Formats: sequence, structure tokens, C-alpha cells
Amino acid sequence: MSRINTEGVRQRPIPKPESAVEPEIKLSSLNDNLTDEHHPAGPVKHGRPMQYFRIACFAVFFTIAALAIHSAQLLGAPLYFYNKDYFYAWQAVCKQYFALLLITGTYLFAPTVIRISGDASVAGQLRQLPDGRLECDFPERLVLIANHQIYTDWTYLWWVSYTAACHGHIYIILKESLKYIPVIGPGMMFYNFIFMSRKWAKDQPRLKHRLQKLSTRHTGPVLGRKDKTGLDPAWLLIFPEGTNLSPNTRNSSARWSEKTGIPDMKHQLLPRSTGLHFCLEELKGSVDWLYDCTIAYEGVPRGSYGGRLYTLRSVYFQGRAPKSVNMHWRRFAVADIPLHSKEETEKWLLQRWREKDDLIEYYLDHGRFPADPAAVDAVKRPKEESNHAKYIETEVRPKSAWEPLQLFAPVLSVYLLCNILIKLVNLVLTGKLSSK
Repeated sequence: MSRINTEGVRQRPIPKPESAVEPEIKLSSLNDNLTDEHHPAGPVKHGRPMQYFRIACFAVFFTIAALAIHSAQLLGAPLYFYNKDYFYAWQAVCKQYFALLLITGTYLFAPTVIRISGDASVAGQLRQLPDGRLECDFPERLVLIANHQIYTDWTYLWWVSYTAACHGHIYIILKESLKYIPVIGPGMMFYNFIFMSRKWAKDQPRLKHRLQKLSTRHTGPVLGRKDKTGLDPAWLLIFPEGTNLSPNTRNSSARWSEKTGIPDMKHQLLPRSTGLHFCLEELKGSVDWLYDCTIAYEGVPRGSYGGRLYTLRSVYFQGRAPKSVNMHWRRFAVADIPLHSKEETEKWLLQRWREKDDLIEYYLDHGRFPADPAAVDAVKRPKEESNHAKYIETEVRPKSAWEPLQLFAPVLSVYLLCNILIKLVNLVLTGKLSSK
């Protein structure tokens, strides 16, 4: 199960679709390539006035929703001193709200095709509903690793947890500086996200404490639990590369390759195994599966960087979202990973990353990942080549148009309750004054 499913590779070569032809990208500078007429997402779709309008709309939408969610977090904070299990359950609800905020924002401002495939190890776990939405039958407790191409990778992965009804129980390892962002930073601390300074002596005890929390048995009203083990649902998301692919990190990876003698990757950064090994060791016995996602963005040519082509500005405000986000899924039993030795774990991870590099190479050649038809249960599309599709094509969107209104439910409920209490107090005071 540790090898790539090469069934797709042995088939006759898949003609490269027109959308997968690699354009010649001429970047104007290291930081600004958005004026390039050969951008893979096409020309800028919105002029400056419309961009400013979209920025204003997005800012109003995101700010109001984020403040509402953070207010809900603060409202639930006193539960920590009453019953910690109820506190964590409340924060899980708030985390669901934030995931819904990201999903709704992406649906409204940066719609794109999401193409899902996998190998035999995930057979029967990826389904497409009749309305086109994705439904994942992944475990409630798992470790998730992925290559890191652009800043929004974690948004799409959080959306996947939403399709598995685990979006309130995802834990992301982030760099420490992010916790100082106003509102968002404190909110992520409430979510028990794990902040790392990239100094192992400082990070190890902090990480150990958080992982022990994830392995603690609770009895509170945990959402989405399918069993009665007492272990809360938990998806731990790790990017073993440590950061996203860019010219600077590419050079750092090359220097590390030269220093260690480990051949560098073609399309990724060399992964670091220390954090992953530590996490799997701490969670061993409480997590059975490690899921691996390989992500590729349509139109990013060889030697270029998705993070420079698909920035937040281009994706959300200029109308230059990726034509498709492609995800290939595999899973591995934690019991089969050689955790008895850090060196063996490093070899295992490097081998998985070599396979991911081959997957991306295949994608660049064919415009699709190699795919096992048994991995997905897709809605059959017109002119499908076979009776069973190899790919699920869907989009990031909420279940219904009304679901985003949940974001404001806690604050609205408190407002209505306070309004009722104020009226009751006024009635009591008015009654006392009239009786005199």
C-alpha cells in the first residue's frame, strides 16, 4: 500500500487536454507577475474599480463574520471553568463556523473546479452526491500530510474535512507569527491550533502538550462522534515541507540537498521528518491511519511557482482562480510506518515524497493524476470513457444557501436573550413604580 497505484500509467497515454498545455510564463519580477498576459488563469477578469469593490465586499463579509465567530468563542469561554468538555465542544462548533466562512468566501469570490482522485487504498471512501457535492468517508481520527504549493492549500484541505463532517475537529500546525493577527490569531488559539517557532527545543514540549490533549478521553457532547471510545474526533494537518514552494524555499531545499547528499525534489521541497515522527509516536494507538494528499494546480508550468501565480489578490479579487485544483489521495496504516527509528521514518517519508514527485510529473504530462476507478464513486458525466469515472469533479461550496447564516446564530441568540431580559426588567421596574 506504500506504492503508487500505476494502473493509470500503464494505460495508453492520455492526450494532454488543451487546458493542460504548459504556457511560457514570463514573470516581470520576483513579487509581481499578475500583469503577465500569459497567466494560466487567463487575463485579469476585473478592472481596478471592480477589484476595489470586490475587496470592499470581501472585507465587510469576512470581518463581520469573523467578529461574530470570535464573539461566539468569547461567549463560550466561561465554560472552561465549569466543564472543559463542554468548552471544547463549544469551540468545535465555532471552528465549524470558521470553516463555513472560508468555504462560503471561496464559493462566492474564487469558484473553481476541484478534481478528486485516488489509488486503491481509499477505495469506497470518496463519493459524489447527486447534487454534485463531495462526500468523504474518512475516519474521524487521522493524520493528514500534503505537499504545500500555495497559501490556500489548507483552505481546500479544511473543505475536505467539511465533506467528512470533521471540520470542527481539524488541528493545523502553523508558524508562530500567525497567532498575532488581530481577531484571527486569538481565534486560532481558541481552536487549539499548534503554533511552531521552528526551534525544536522550544516546539517539542508545546507540541507534546497539544498532542496529549488530542489523545485525552472525554465524556462531553462531542460533535460527530461515531463510536464510544471517549476519544474526540481529530484531524491533524501537517505540511512536512514546513512552508510553501517559492524561489527562496526552493533555494533552501537545494542547499539542504547539497549539505546532506539527499537528491532534491523536482516539483517540491525536501520534507523534514522530525515533526511527523514525533506526532505519530505521540498519537500511536489512538490514530490508525495517515492520509496523504498530493495537490496540483492547473496551468502552473514546470519550473514556476503556484504561489506567485495564484496569490490571494489574483484568486479572490482579480477573478484569476485556478482553472482546477487537483487532489490525489492515498492512505497508509500507521502500524506499517517504521516509527521505531527516526532514520527509518525519514527514509519512509522521503520515499513517499519521491512518489508524490512522480505523481506531479505525471500530472504535468497528462493534465490528470493517475487514478484508480475504484477509488471514487462519481456522478457519471456525458461522454464518459467508461462506466465508472476515475475522477470526481466538484466545487467548494456550502450544503445550502442558508447554511452560512449559522455564522451569526450564537451572537443573534445572545442579542435576543439580552433584549428579552431588558424588557422583563423594564416591566418589573415599571410595575413597581406604578404600584407606588
